[in-house]
Order: sequence, then structure tokens, then C-alpha cells
Amino acid sequence: MGRKKTPGLYKRGENWHVDKQVFGQRIRESTGSNSLEEAEKYLARRIEGLRQVAVYGARPKRMFREAATKFLVENQHKRSIGTDAVRLKELDKHIGGLYMDNIHMGTLQSFIEARKKDGRKTQTINHELQIVRHILNLAADEWRDNNNLTWLHNAPKIKLLSKNDVRKPFPLSWEEQEQLFKELPHHLKRMALFAVNTGCRDQEICSLKWDWEVKIPEFNTSVFIIPGVTVKNGEDRLVVLNKIALSVINEVRGQHSEYVFTYAGKPTSRMLNSAWKRARKRANFAVRVHDLKHTFGRRLRAAGVSFEDRQDLLGHKSGRITTHYSAAEIGNLIAAANKVCRNKPDFNSPTLTLLRCANPGSMPVRIKVGNAYVGQKTNLAPTKSPQFDLSESDDYVESHNRSQCACSSVG
Repeated sequence: MGRKKTPGLYKRGENWHVDKQVFGQRIRESTGSNSLEEAEKYLARRIEGLRQVAVYGARPKRMFREAATKFLVENQHKRSIGTDAVRLKELDKHIGGLYMDNIHMGTLQSFIEARKKDGRKTQTINHELQIVRHILNLAADEWRDNNNLTWLHNAPKIKLLSKNDVRKPFPLSWEEQEQLFKELPHHLKRMALFAVNTGCRDQEICSLKWDWEVKIPEFNTSVFIIPGVTVKNGEDRLVVLNKIALSVINEVRGQHSEYVFTYAGKPTSRMLNSAWKRARKRANFAVRVHDLKHTFGRRLRAAGVSFEDRQDLLGHKSGRITTHYSAAEIGNLIAAANKVCRNKPDFNSPTLTLLRCANPGSMPVRIKVGNAYVGQKTNLAPTKSPQFDLSESDDYVESHNRSQCACSSVG
């Protein structure tokens, strides 16, 4: 006859689990082992830990899963709580059952390698590591138990990965824009045309409502003020309409009582959908919806629009109150936004020149284009005139006459 198992242990699936009341606290968790002997040792350690807390006021050992649950419960007000929950669900598979004082870069390596194997970008993994770091810092600095002890004695240093696989911005030339737009279905083409003339993000466009429109009778036009809950930086955003964006708005006016952009009578959830992916595949370049925002920003800069006006038009965070404007200021922003509208070719107008690098393993040098020096790349011993990619930096754009450089232009 076999020996009796310790009370409070039961087997569910492959592993032994605990369900036991100890010192007024109920333990309900997996032991992580299919061995009864190991499960009993696990339970004995848990009971001793709770005894130390009850008798001596020692800091109890808590699993990361418990801390993650506390974080989610306390942060329901966060705009990004849904995203945090998805990240924590993935993390739970790897470190949910670990005690917090056992979590460090060493124990996180298996998680990092698994995410890389799944094809996740470094930035995605870093977002997940950041939430681990944030929770551990809260546990070490803010969260306290009934004995006024923090949940964790010291938070470990969680180092983020070097971002060597970040996708570079891809601002479009006029020819590339035309090539892409002709492949898009009509409803996406309108949304893309609005994006490239306002700098709005995917979700800002998809959620745009008629209630957010504000008439500007002085200029016979209107603007939109998007509430901060929909904007990435959390601030209300002013959307100025140039003449092309205004024509798009007038085209869709009256099609839906609530949302500006719809498909088959319903609002769209995102622009970067299967139809967009098929269109860019036919166009033969991997452009994202967010590249339309980059295109708008680069064209504004090439047209000589000031940094402050570019910030306001793109909805970037600044110290200014960017939804309080006089009529004159609105007029100035409308005029600035209209500078990127393309009518007929003007060979004396300032243009944004895109020079894309054909050889990524090249050495940086400075060469002169017109009257301006720009950072470019070339081989140490080139055999032919190289192509260059200045779209990799936000600080490369120079305005110059189209006649000074026979390259593809964007603005």
C-alpha cells in the first residue's frame, strides 16, 4: 500500500496543484511538477514562507503572475491597458510562475529567444521587457503589504535590446504615391489621400467623427479636433485641412451620420488591412500607412514650413496649447498645409529629393548637392555612381531647385 499524499495536493492534467488554507491565506496554484515528491517539497517551502511572514513579519515571496494581476487591476484607466494585457499574457507563459526575486536578464533569456524565434521585432520585445521592468519597479518602490514591506526588496536591472532591425521611414515620391493609390480600392484611396495631406495616423482616420468637425467661416473651411483619448500622445489634436483634404471630406459628407470614413456603411477598424497589403504588393514596394505621415512631414519641410508649424500640422507633442488658435493662426496653418498640394509641375519650386541607398553596407561621407551638404553613403571604391538613401534620418532633407539634381522628388 502506497503512502498518503500531503493534504492540499491534487493532480490536474500532468502536474500537481495546491489548494490549501495556511495561516489564514489560501494557496491555489500549480507546483509545476508531475512528481508527488517534488510537489510536496514545493508545498512545504510555501508553508514555511507563510509561517515566516505570520510569525516574524518576513517579506513573502510572490510570483510575477500575482504582480501582473495587481498591475492590470490597478491600471484599468490606462489607454494602453488592453495592449499591456496582451503583452502580459505572452510573458505569463514564460515567467508567470517565477518568483519576482528570481526574475532578471538571465531568466528572461528564454523568453527573449522564444520571441525572436516567433519572428518578433526587437522593438516589440523591448515593449514587453519594459512592462516587466515597470512592474518590478512598482513592486520594489510602491507596493506594500500589511507589514509595510515592499513586495520586492530590490528591482533588478532589465536591459533593453539594441534595436538593429528597425524599419526605416519610406516617404513616397509623387510617382510612388500615384502607383500605390491606383492599386487601392476607392474607400482606402480616399483615406490614404486624406492621410498624406493631413499627417493623421491610421486610427485617427478610422475613428474620425463628424462631431469633431469645427467650421471656420472666415476661410470657408473647417478643421477637426480629435479628442486626446484617440490620439497617441494623449493630447487633443487639431487637424487642418488643405484643399485636397477638404475635397475628400466634402466627397464623403453625408454618407454616414457618425463616422467620416466608412466601407459598406460601417466604420473601418484599420487601414493597414488585407486590401492595403495586396495593393502595396501589386505596387511592388512595402509602404506602411504610417509612411503617409512621414511623406506629409517631409513635404512640409521641403516646402519651407517652419518647425513649429510642422509640429502643429503633424500633431506632435509640444509645450504649446495646440488646439487654441486665432483665425489668423488657423489661416497660416492652412496656407502652410496647402504648400504640399500638387497641381502642375513647377520647376522652380522647392522639392524634397529622395536618394535611396542600393548598398546598405556602405561608408558615410558628405557631398554637395546644389548649395547644401548632405550626409550620403558610398562604397570605398565605387565602380559606378551609387544611389543614396536619405530617408533613414529625420535631419537630411534639404530644399533646392529641381533643376539642380536629376533625382526622384517628393514634394
